[in-house]
Parts: sequence; structure tokens; C-alpha cells
Amino acid sequence: MPRADPCWSLRKYNNFALWIAGSAFTVDEAESSPGSSHLVAASPPAVPFSSPPAAGNDITVKSYKVESRITSRFAHTTVKSSVVNSGHNAQSIGFNVEIPKRAFINNFTMNVNGITFTGSVKEKSVARNLYAQARARGKAAGIVRYSMETFRTEVHVPPGSKVEFELHYQEMMQRKLGVYQHTVHLQPGRLVPLLQVDVYIFEPKGIKFVTASNTLGEQFSDLTKITHTKEKAHIVFKPTLQQQCKCENCTESAVDGVFTVKYDVERESNAGELQVSEGHFVQFFAPSDLSPLSKNIVFVIDVSGSMWGLKMKQTVEAMQAILDDLSMDDYFSIIDFNHNVRCWNEDLVQASSIQVNEAKKYIQSIKPNGGTNINEALLRAVQMLLRASNQGLIDPRSVSMIILVSDGDPTVGEIKLSTIQKNVKRVMREEFSLYSLGIGFDVDFDFLERIAMDNRGIAQRIYANHDAADQLKTFYSQVSSPLLRTIAIHFPENAVNNVTQNRFDKFFHGSELIVAGKLQPSDLTTLQSLTTASANMDLNIQTEADIHGLDSVLSTHQHSFTGFARQMWAYITVNQLLAERSLAPTANKKRRITQRIMALAVEHQFVTPFTAMLVEGHDQGGAERLIADSPRDSKHGCCSSTKSKQLILKYNISMAKVLLKGYFMFCLCYLPHPFDFNVVDNDPHFIIHFPKSNMDICFNIDSKPGHILNLISDPGTGVTINGQLVGSKKMKNNKIDTYFGTISIYSKTHGVQVIVGTNRIDLMEGRNNHSFSWGATAELVLDRYQKNKCTTANITNMGISDLMVLLHRVWKKHPVQVDFLGVYMSSDNKYSTRVHGLIGQFAQEPELKVYGVHEGADPKKKEATMVVKGNKVAVTRGWQKDYRRDKKRGSDVYCWFIHNNGKGFIDGSYTSYILPQLDSFLTAI
Repeated sequence: MPRADPCWSLRKYNNFALWIAGSAFTVDEAESSPGSSHLVAASPPAVPFSSPPAAGNDITVKSYKVESRITSRFAHTTVKSSVVNSGHNAQSIGFNVEIPKRAFINNFTMNVNGITFTGSVKEKSVARNLYAQARARGKAAGIVRYSMETFRTEVHVPPGSKVEFELHYQEMMQRKLGVYQHTVHLQPGRLVPLLQVDVYIFEPKGIKFVTASNTLGEQFSDLTKITHTKEKAHIVFKPTLQQQCKCENCTESAVDGVFTVKYDVERESNAGELQVSEGHFVQFFAPSDLSPLSKNIVFVIDVSGSMWGLKMKQTVEAMQAILDDLSMDDYFSIIDFNHNVRCWNEDLVQASSIQVNEAKKYIQSIKPNGGTNINEALLRAVQMLLRASNQGLIDPRSVSMIILVSDGDPTVGEIKLSTIQKNVKRVMREEFSLYSLGIGFDVDFDFLERIAMDNRGIAQRIYANHDAADQLKTFYSQVSSPLLRTIAIHFPENAVNNVTQNRFDKFFHGSELIVAGKLQPSDLTTLQSLTTASANMDLNIQTEADIHGLDSVLSTHQHSFTGFARQMWAYITVNQLLAERSLAPTANKKRRITQRIMALAVEHQFVTPFTAMLVEGHDQGGAERLIADSPRDSKHGCCSSTKSKQLILKYNISMAKVLLKGYFMFCLCYLPHPFDFNVVDNDPHFIIHFPKSNMDICFNIDSKPGHILNLISDPGTGVTINGQLVGSKKMKNNKIDTYFGTISIYSKTHGVQVIVGTNRIDLMEGRNNHSFSWGATAELVLDRYQKNKCTTANITNMGISDLMVLLHRVWKKHPVQVDFLGVYMSSDNKYSTRVHGLIGQFAQEPELKVYGVHEGADPKKKEATMVVKGNKVAVTRGWQKDYRRDKKRGSDVYCWFIHNNGKGFIDGSYTSYILPQLDSFLTAI
């Protein structure tokens, strides 16, 4: 059986989310599993101010302002917005901000009609306890927990309410290829009377150049104003309402993209810059007038089956350019691996034009297939460098490195990640470095990052899209010109303490080394540093700074960030401790590091993995009156018993654009064991679980795009569940793969239909129609139905058992795949004895027997004979994926696979289950 390819998934779902409703609000991650009972706001990332579509025009964004103050490479960014519910009904107002990956949120405030909610960072356990106490007292409170990339809030407010949001985050600018880059994501969601971005830069040594660009479109290309003096720059972006419009008569905003500022600073000839402010110092080191050192590189390239197609094509394209970049002084070789490991050349060879051309031919001939043996490939690469060193081929002043390119986890040989990490660490020499490049969303980037950091390298994620080749080449450019080795930056022992990392293995052209620390109390008026390094000649560079001079300069600049040195020291220290903790060998050492991280983060107000921001209202009584009521059950979280004859359909759909995943559920409650489900996922693979025999049976349906297949048809309860197929964009092996693009749940008895598509969800009840995006969160009260207590997400009086629809989202320009849906139904069904359908017919478990298990054509897949429904069927042992618990890799479900569209296992032919309409019932087979 082919392995499902969850190209839509991410290892981490990075976001902050806040929902204020009733007497309490929460700020929480939206990484909730389907079994969670949390109520989490989920608004589309591209529409920060969201509400149900019918009322969308009643949300007015008065202003949206971004201000960044960059002082000596440290940026403090504030995002403010003022929004009004100008409608006649209570509505949810959202505020979504994408933030840089390396930024720490350090403040959030919200004002609702004059009532202010403010945040303060505390240890995570302390914040949770205070939050629980606030909720127990019925007070408005929330928690912002650590994650990356997206901050999301939502508050449900009465008509006429004005809400002001203000988010602060901080980050250190990293110099890459000679440039500092500051990005601001602009996604106001609608037209804004006052939309403005201000970026202020202050660099004491002077600004070499500054540029600004954006991805918003040509109409915004000339709207940026830059004012630039020697030490200061001010960048302003302020489009008018008319300029924001998508077209001349449109009311939609065209502002949806990234605004980028790039700059570099002037440097003295010694390339050292030492700054002292408010009892802290920062040393910058970025020499440029040096000749590059020679390199010894082993490229280790994953050529397993999962690299087939675009990934391999772009890796080959990037390697062509990378190999051309090698100089005659460099030595290199190539190792490619799947379940086996092959060497283009067993030894390092000089990068002559002949050898480079031979290597390029070899790269072009690679055909991806098989498993992934990372352990043996990396050990082989280290052995190659060791052999070259022992043979005297490596210049003592050269730089030796391994560059790993992979898209997956190990599946062959040693597969335990911690063991692979130990194996590589054991054989690596101190002078060797390992750089890891993870291609795609499904790669285990945490592992690649740990193994790189453990061996003096770094890791980078390469997003598998149209410009992956450029991403690979850009990364290589950052490490292709080593200038220095064994760098150390020294300070007088009696003058400083709490110094961050001050010894570095390598320095590359276009980058920068930064060391920070605290000053000890003394009578010194200047601080000195000494930088030593090895290159083609040994370097000794002295730098000196006035201890009080910079503070007096900063005090005269209105838009400078006066606390930059203190916050930069804390920022660097926390990040270094986080990296140190990930490599800590014992639990005891991890605990000690965690305590240090928490203390620093609380002192400097950083939201980290071990701290959280408690958000509370100053005027609690007023806050409670201002926040609109919303149906809820404080004990169970959803679907509680009530006396009124209503059915509350409650669903939560995680944002699909950023997270590339989502789920749709009636009543968000705890679900049964992950394998107590019948599954239809991927193209489309069916997995039928038989609880009595504890066996899973799989089959595939190869039908045509547009066909509607019946999954459940139950005349007894009046329920039918159907799915319409959508085809892939291109044929593969003369075949178009098909997936479910639409799922319909229809209750004829109650006159309710829910249609789940990849772009939206429609709910129809008589004349009442409701439409929601995958980013919406809603509670609908449908009259005439009794609401029952829900413990396993069942809506029993609609005849529907536990049901979940999982959204698989691919990037916009994916050359083959399309967005599609997976369907998960509980085996513990509530249907009548008359139920049928591709899944429904197995509501009553048939007798089945498997015998004659033997080796098959594929040694990894056993073959056997199955007796079921009086038929003898040839089956193959394989596996499929359940993505509900593990959104990255999925959980393996091992099953006996029925060939030929389930022939002999399902009643009749699969063509008998094709229906004319989404709400059609299946007739007799």
C-alpha cells in the first residue's frame, strides 16, 4: 500500500489564541487536540478582525498601527488597533498578529469601552493558579502561553463597544549576508481609515544603508517614505483608504503581506563595536576585509521515496549551483542515502572543474526510493572527514563541515533519535560542524536542530514550495565563506559578569557575533575587550567604549529604545539557556536550567515555554458587564444538560491557513481511544475497525472526480453521510488520485444538513442557512431539539455518532495535490439495524478469518487469505495513517488491505455506492 503523505501538516502549531466570553476569557494555544474540552478562538490569520459572515460589515476597524524601534540591532515592536462593533447585536471581534519566529511577546493590553485588561508575565504554574482563582471568582482573566509566529485574540462584546488592542514583542536582529532584516506582517483584514507603519532605527556607529520593500503588490511600491541621517532612519508606510482598495470600486482591502526593512551599519577598521548602557554591555564583531578559508564539505542528501518529485528536483537544482560555487581550494564529496548509503566518492576530492562536473552528473542521476537511514549516512560522512584528516588532506586552518539535507524521520537501521544523536556526537571531532536542512512541513525539525546544535552547527527549515531551491542556495551562501576559526572575546574579570557565550567555532562572511553581559560596580570610566581568532593569520583586536557616553546620547533621541542593552542581554541569555536545556543529558540539569529561564523571563517579561502572561481586568465589575454572554457549561465545557428543548451545535475549527490543519466537530469533548474509529483519509483510503476481533481492514476506492460516495445511509434514523471526490491537479502513472473535497451530514428526520468543504462549512435548517469559514468559532441554537449531556461528542437525537472531519491543506501552488478532507467516525455507533453504506454496512461486525500468512513480493508486507461474507479474498499486510493525535506523522494503523476497490469485502461493487446528490440516500445494493 502507498504511504499517506501528510504534506499539509506541521510539527508544531505555533500560535497564541484568546477568547473572551461570559465572565472569563482565556488566552491559550490553538494546538488543542480533538479530545480537548477547551473553547479556543480560531479566526482566519488573514482576517484579524473576524465575525460571522452575516454580521461582518458591522465590524469597523478605526485604526491599525505598527511601530518598531530598533536600537543597536534590538527591536521593540508595538501593534495597536482600534475596533468598533457598530452592529445591533453582540459579536466576536478578533485581533491576529503574525510575529517573527525568534521574537518574545512581552506585553499585551486590551481596552473595552474604557475598561483595561493588562498582562504580566509569571511562571507558568503561578499564572495557571491565578487564572483558575480568577475563574472560580467569576472574574475576567486569561493566559497567554508561549508559542511562535501568531498571536490571536477574540473577545465577544455587546453592540456599540469599542475595543483597543495593543501587543508588544521584542527580538534581536540577526545579520545574514551583510544585512539586518526586520519584517512586519500586515493583515488588517479590511479597509482602515488610519493604517500606518513606522520603523525607527538608531545605530550609534552610523547606518550604512537602509531600504524598504513589501509583498503587497505594485500599487504599494511607491508609498514608503525613508528619512535617513548618519545615525538615524525613519521608515513610514501610510496608504490611504483609496490606496488600500483591491480595485477602484472595491470595498475589500489589498493589504495582506509582509513589509520589510533592510539595513546595515558602518564599522570601524577593526570590526569591533562595544556599547555600554544602563549597567549592561554588548559587543558586536563582524570583520569583512579577510580572505575566505578553504572548506572541506561532505554533502549528505536524503534520496528516500518521500523526496520524489518537486523536493528532489529542487534539491538537484540547488546542488548544481552550490557545486559551481566551490573553489579550487575546497575539498568535497557527496553521500546519498535511502535504506542504503552510497558515496559518490569514498574520499574527499579537490573541487576542480572536472570533479565538480562529475558530481553534478551524479546528482542528476539520482532516483528517489526506499527508506531513510540517517544514522549510517552521518557516520559515513564523519568517517570521510576523519580519513581525510588522518591522510593530511585537510589544511589545519580550513573549515570542515557536513551539510545534511533530509525531509523525514529515520525508518531504516537505527531509528531512535536520541541514539543517532549520541552516535554522531561520539565520533565527531571538535573541529567538525554539522548543518541540518529540513525540507517540508512533515520533517522532524526538532531532531535536526538538536543534532546540529550538538555538533557546532545550526538547522534551518526549507519550505517545500516553488522557491525551495533558492532557500537551499541562500542557506549555503551563509556558510560558504568562513573567515575565522576559534574566536574568543575577552573582558577584564573584575569589570563584568553574567557574560553570554563568548567563544565561537567559526565566523562566516556577512554574519555577526554578539556577546552581552553585566557591568560590575567599579570606578571604571571605560570598558575594554580583546578579540582573538585564527585565520590565515592570527588576529588580536582591542575595542574600547565609554561607560556613560551612550546613555546620554540615547536620552536625546525620542524614538530610541533606552533599555536595549538590558533586554538584549536577557534575550540572548534566555535563548542560549533554551538551547542548552534541549541538549541537557539529565533531568536534574534540565530542571536547574529551567529555573534560570523562568527567573530571567519573569524579570524581563518574556513569554517563554516556561512562563505565561496572566491578563486581568482592572475594573472587574465593569469588565463583566461589558463582555457579552455566551452559552457555556462551566463544568463540562460543552453540550451540558439543560431544561430547554434546544440543541446546541458547537464546533471549533482550527485556523487552516497558518496551521495547515483543522477539525470540525459537533460538541468539542473527549473522544474514545484513537483506534476505535473508522477512517477515510487520503486518496481515499478506508480503514474499518472491528472491535470484537481487534482487527483493522483497509481498502481503497479509485473513482472519478465529482462522484459522490455514500459512507452512511440509515433509513431508521434518517441520517445519510456522503462524500464528494475531488481530483489531483496532475495524473500520476496515468491515473488521477481522488480525495474527499466535500462531506455532507444530512438528517432527514430533523431537516438539518451540514456540508463541510475545504473552504467553508454550511449548516442548513429549513430556511435558516449559516456559512462559516474554517477559521470561525460558533455556537448555534437550533430550535425544536432536546440538548443532551455530551460525554463523547455524540448528538444522539440526530442519529449521528462521534464524527470528525480533518482538513488537509496544501500550499497554493502545489503542483499535484489539492486541499482535501479526512473523515473519522466512532466504531461505537448509534445507527439502526437498517444502516448501510461503504462504512455503515460494517456497523454489525461480520465474521472474518485470516489464514495462510506468508512472505509476499514485498518482503516487508505479508500476504494472506481472508474469509469474509462467504468470500475468499487475497489480502496484503500494510499500514495507513490516523492523523488525529499526531498531526505531523500520524499514528500507524496496521491493517489487512483488500485489493480491487474492496471487492469481496464490501457488498456489491463500489459503483453501487455512487449517488446523484449530497443529500441522497442509498437504495438497496
